[in-house]
Order: sequence, then structure tokens, then C-alpha cells
Amino acid sequence: MAEAHLPLTDFIEYSQADMIKRAQQNYQEVKRRHSIRKFSDRAVPQDIIEQCILAAGTAPNGANHQPWHFVAISNPEIKAQIRQQAEAIEQAFYAGRGGEEWLDNLKPLGTNASKPYLETAPWLIAVFSKKRSEDNGEQKQNYYVHESVGIATGFLIQALHHAGLGTLTHTPKPMSFLSKVCGRDNDNERPYMLIVVGYPDENATVPEHALHKKSLTEICDFL
Repeated sequence: MAEAHLPLTDFIEYSQADMIKRAQQNYQEVKRRHSIRKFSDRAVPQDIIEQCILAAGTAPNGANHQPWHFVAISNPEIKAQIRQQAEAIEQAFYAGRGGEEWLDNLKPLGTNASKPYLETAPWLIAVFSKKRSEDNGEQKQNYYVHESVGIATGFLIQALHHAGLGTLTHTPKPMSFLSKVCGRDNDNERPYMLIVVGYPDENATVPEHALHKKSLTEICDFL
């Protein structure tokens, strides 16, 4: 049976002059997005986080199965648990498990095993990928899960930045502890990323190394 299709009614066509202006404005906005590691403990209302997660949920994905789940955490005790377990993993990483080349490449960023922002920032958002989705009680295989969740995570980071918040992507390996802490310890889901969210601390800095972005000719070919 053919699926129903509805007319596209919400597409907005701009003049080419407006298009280049909007593209330039967007580029200038995303250029101000930086990964920060010093967060203020200032509260961020939950409804802002909700709107950003809704934006992430609009991301393109395989077969529209939307193979993601977000856990937004503001509870201080849970954030403390996450910090404790993440730092234990990071200590092993920086002690040598990461390998000499990787650790050398991280030196310009000044990172280390201490992750106080996991407690200081008002929100942590754990992103989970799902192998299967449920539709009317029926389990369905998900497709292009890694790609779909990656796009949704990008949408989420952009939405948080656009709303006026600072972010940091955090990916301790392994991340299985997040499944237990977030109550999602099952064979269908796996932690994909942890996003730290809040206002930058007044003493927040950006590593100079992180400001060096590749040029258009380095990242793109036009055929």
C-alpha cells in the first residue's frame, strides 16, 4: 500500500542575495561556537533544553525511525556520579592507555583527567543510539544508526549554541557507565556522546590551537 504524502507547505524560498546573506550570517554565528572547559554554575531553565532537544529530533535519519534517545541531567548527585566514573576512565587514558601519538596531539588543548565541569555545568545531555525502535508495540530494525545519531547530535549542539549556551562534547571510552547511571542499561541502546551545557565561566578560555580551522580549499572540492 502506498504511503500518504502531503504537500510541502513550509519551505521558504529566499532571493539569492538573501541566501548569501543568510549563509554568511550562519557562518559567522557558528564560528563563535567553541568547546569550553570552564563552565559557570548559573542555572539554565529546562524549557530551553527541551526546545534544543526537539530541534535535534528533527534531524534526517534512516527510514525515519529516529534511532536516538536523550537524557538531560541536572541532578547534582547524578552529575557527581558521572564525573567520578568518567575521571577514573580518563586517568587510565592519560596514564598511557590513549597511546603516545594521541596524547601528544592533545597537548596543545591542555586537557587532562580532571573534569570538574561535569559537576559545575547545570546540564549534561547523554545521547544514546538505538539498534531497534518500537512502533505500535512492534520492534523494528533501525538503519544508518551511527550516521543518524551523529547528525542529530550536530543539530543539538547547533541549537544549544544558537540559544546562547556553551557546550563541550565529552566521549570517555568506554562509556558503558553512562548506561547504568542513566537507567538505560539494555542490549538495545549504547551511549554515543555526553554533551556538557551551560554558560561559560567568566574565566573561560579557548585554546589557540582550536581556533585554527582548515580553509575551504583544504576541506572541499567542487567538481
